[in-house]
Amino acid sequence: MTDAYTELTADLASVDPQIERLIDAEGRRQSEKIRLIASENYVSEAVLEATGTLLTNKYSEGYAGRRYYEGQQVIDQVEEIAVQRAKTLFGADHANVQPYSGSPANLAVYLAFLKPGDTVMGMGLPMGGHLTHGWSVSATGKWFNAVHYGVGKESGRVDLDEVAQLAAEHKPKLIFCGGTAIPRTVDFAGFAQIAKDNDAVLVADIAHIAGLVAGGAHPSPIGHAEVVTTTTHKTLRGPRGAMILSNAEHAKAIDKAVFPGLQGGPHNHTTAAIAVALKEAAQETFKTYAHQIVANAKALAEGLSSRGFDLVSGGTDNHLILADLTKKDIGGKPAAKALDRAGIELNFNTVPYDTRKPFDPSGLRIGTSAVTTRGMGTQDMDKIAEWIDRAVLAARDEKEDALDAIAGEVREFCGSFPIPGWHAN
Repeated sequence: MTDAYTELTADLASVDPQIERLIDAEGRRQSEKIRLIASENYVSEAVLEATGTLLTNKYSEGYAGRRYYEGQQVIDQVEEIAVQRAKTLFGADHANVQPYSGSPANLAVYLAFLKPGDTVMGMGLPMGGHLTHGWSVSATGKWFNAVHYGVGKESGRVDLDEVAQLAAEHKPKLIFCGGTAIPRTVDFAGFAQIAKDNDAVLVADIAHIAGLVAGGAHPSPIGHAEVVTTTTHKTLRGPRGAMILSNAEHAKAIDKAVFPGLQGGPHNHTTAAIAVALKEAAQETFKTYAHQIVANAKALAEGLSSRGFDLVSGGTDNHLILADLTKKDIGGKPAAKALDRAGIELNFNTVPYDTRKPFDPSGLRIGTSAVTTRGMGTQDMDKIAEWIDRAVLAARDEKEDALDAIAGEVREFCGSFPIPGWHAN
């Protein structure tokens, strides 16, 4: 283990020991728990170091060669490298690496193609879609006319015939595919045909699966979707940021929507870290990692299913598992809180056709990206499934001592899998 963590926090410890102690406590928490939140991961020490550089000192409104501040000789090179790596890795004509996060990236797409009141279509939030795909509590649902498709009640999968029917009826100008709780492969080609038939722009939101796409473990939307949005963390294993990829035709509209349409200067330290993550994602080892994520998810799904967990769509094709706890006689929220106490971190989540409220739903969302990064393999997934099952049953039966016992076992297990960028003092 290197001293990267110590070096990065040496001055912080003397200037603000209170915050330094909290950061160290978070490092210990991340190290001692099995982290199964589908949207989280561990960045490499190189990405962590790039994020903490003095590039954060520089303001850079505009784009490379077209800035509104002087002194951009170095920053322009950093951004150009990130853009080129993104284009090469995903095979896209154009890449914008400036969006601050996934939601602003999606909002930029609306700004590029729609006017308030125009019709957009996306997967409904309770079915696995994202807030920014036109859901009612989001600005995208308040400012635009949103139409939503779902999944089959029995299959748990998207019915493209339903999507086609809705598109023909409502004629959306934008169609979103992808989402935040979809355990199955997205049929980009099928969505592309529907968009073409209805003269709509197809937007593939691959925030969750970008690393799988980059590593060849999931089909790519490039060549099907005219616009692709993604965060740069999750399976891609970069910093907290976002990118928009597009064909050449839409490059100008996308860039104008990001800046000056929605934001000012990009976060240059994040851009540098994105560039580093993209370089890592171009390596053969990343492909191995991406395929291992899927293998681990399938193994974990099998372990849970064999213990009576009801999995939406019956399993998974990617990094994500969605479990309905109705048959376990416990809600998703109390189960998630109990699992956290037991050393297993995931999130409660709505399942399709859920009869419970969104803040107290029936499901759990589980992902294998972070445990894969730590080096856990398929041989470890059944053990994790066993701990999950024991913890859920203990929560249902209000056996808190059992949760503490599991936490001790998990802590000992995690000691064999160090995390990048932190080590115990």
